[in-house]
Order: sequence, then C-alpha cells, then structure tokens
Amino acid sequence: MKNEDFIDDDDLLLDDDGQDILGNTSDNNDEGQLYEHFRLEVDRGQEPLRIDKYLTEHMQHQTRNRIQAAADAGFIHVGGKPVKSNYKVRSGDVITLMLDRPHFDTTIVPEDLPLDVRYEDDALMVVYKPAGMVVHPGCGNFHGTLVHAIAWHLRNLPSYDPNDPQVGLVHRIDKDTSGLLVVAKTPEAKSNLGKQFFHHQTHRSYNALVWGNFVEDEGRIEGNIGRDPKDRLRMEVFPPDSETGKPAVTHYRVLERYGYTTLVECRLETGRTHQIRAHMKHIGHPLFADERYGGCEILRGERTASYKAYIQNCFKLCPRQVLHARTLGFVHPVTAQQMDFTSDLPDDMQALIDKWRNYLKKDKI
Repeated sequence: MKNEDFIDDDDLLLDDDGQDILGNTSDNNDEGQLYEHFRLEVDRGQEPLRIDKYLTEHMQHQTRNRIQAAADAGFIHVGGKPVKSNYKVRSGDVITLMLDRPHFDTTIVPEDLPLDVRYEDDALMVVYKPAGMVVHPGCGNFHGTLVHAIAWHLRNLPSYDPNDPQVGLVHRIDKDTSGLLVVAKTPEAKSNLGKQFFHHQTHRSYNALVWGNFVEDEGRIEGNIGRDPKDRLRMEVFPPDSETGKPAVTHYRVLERYGYTTLVECRLETGRTHQIRAHMKHIGHPLFADERYGGCEILRGERTASYKAYIQNCFKLCPRQVLHARTLGFVHPVTAQQMDFTSDLPDDMQALIDKWRNYLKKDKI
C-alpha cells in the first residue's frame, strides 16, 4: 500500500492552524479536474466491508470522520467512480483518493531565510520562531517555513537531511504563536528528546493574555482534545474519560490582572494541537485576539464607545492570539545536563501588556 499525501498527523504534521486537505477546494480549479493522491488495491479474500471502515484500518493517522468527509466530497473513488461511505469494498477493488489540486512535491529544499538561533552544539539547537512564521510545510504553506530556514542553516552538515523524519524539529507551535523550539541534528538526539516529550519530562511554559478575571490564582485544566465536529479547523475539549480526542493537561498561574483581561503562565504536561487555546476557551477564558476561538470579540468590559475603540486598538496592536512559548527545558541527550532557556516577550505582545497596565492605572485614578 502506498500512501503519498493524505492528511497529516494531528499533533505532528498538520499545518500550524490545523488545516485539512478535506473540504478545502481550490478556487482556481474551474474545470473540476481531480488528481490522484493515493491508490490502494484491496487484497484477495477480503470480505465485503464498508469503505470508510476499511480505509480507517488501512490508512495510518486517518479518522473515520475524515474519510467519510472525503467520500461526501466525491474524493474517494472505486474503479474510477466516486463512492459513498457505505460502499462495501470487495477483493480486487482499486481505491483512489482524488483531490482537486495536483500532487505537490513536499520535498524540503533549503531556503535562505532569517533564523534566530539561541543555542547550538553538535547534537541540537534551540531556535526562536516569530509569530506569523509557519513551522512545517502544509496545505497552502509549502515555502518560507521554519523547517526551510533550518535546512538552510544546516545545509553544510553532511549528516543532516531535512527530509529525514529521524532528525529535525522535536515539537512545534502554531503559526501565530511566538517562542522557543528545539531541533535535533542526529537521530539519537531526536529519539532521546522525543522520549522526554512523550514522558512529560520536559519543562515548557507559555505566557498568554486571556479574556476575563480568575477567581483563583492558579489551577489545572484536564480534558481530552480532539477535532471540533462542527469546525474542522478548531479543537474541542471532551471529558477526560471520553473515547474522543487525546488526553491533555494544562496548568495555569495568574501573573497579572487587568480587570477585563489576565496575563497567565501556562505549563504543559501534554502537547496537543491548540491545547492552550482550546483549554482556555473551555474554562471561559479565550485567548485575547484569538479569532478561531472567539477571542476577537469584546467578551468583558464596558459598553462605552471609548472602551470599544480601546479594544479595537488593542487588536490592531497585536493582531494574533496573544500566546508566547517563553521557556523550554530538557535534559541534554548527550551530556545529560539540564538545559533551560527563556525568551523575552515579543514587541507586539509587550506593547499590548503595557497598554493594559496603563489602562488599569487610569481606571484606578
């Protein structure tokens, strides 16, 4: 079975805002032409089985809901014709995934892009990603990513192949989130660091500005995170004992209160897609200016025209979810020494916080 380019893994290879291939039709495909992205011939002796169930069992990282969405969109064909989710596959059937865009070569070619390296040795490096930069190539973002910049920086290192999954970025953050990331230069380093992330042995904290005031000074959010069935570009929080989604735990601590907003520190036990954004919305405190999770509306405060104008100016000052991966800590895979890194808040986020501090001072006068 050959699976060239279906849908990336939820936590590792989705583009940074969770974009799917399914449902994202191309605006410039006026002729309705479809292109083959995946082909599979059903084994001999296969008993009749619904095609959505069959593909779920045979395609790594794919959910049944996604496969059903592909069928509904007319993207799943058998014998050259589209079929529905309830079609029953039989021995010898040839199944193809046909998408409305040509297959894109995702081979990573180094690109001469700015790269902020905070630490580097023979085994790894720690880099700072600014807000607005995509981490990994994905649907609609095939060039200009952090991965391309890393490939250029390490282009003269014979042992580093940017297309080898055994090296490279160990974790990731969203496009509009700023902060620190660790890159493994060797398979041994990536394996070691990957195990530390998997076993929650790393230390990662984020600073976030969220809507609303907290009653308590610190707390713990636990809830599975999975795709929102009503919006495939968002994540939803499900009960911890649910079979839906993956377990996720976020610890938070209040740093400063501004009345209608709060600056918090979030520490991750797990690293799920949009974890902080989804968890904070779940407890009623969406990230400020986070459009996807409702943070671009005025959720707290006055009804006056001056206050509305003030909030709109805040949105313009920092037009993204106000989230920054501030600290990163891990054990060095070679020396076994504890490595801890901290990055200052980016200018747009610092300016926004200063603006809220001044607003709070004026409010107290």
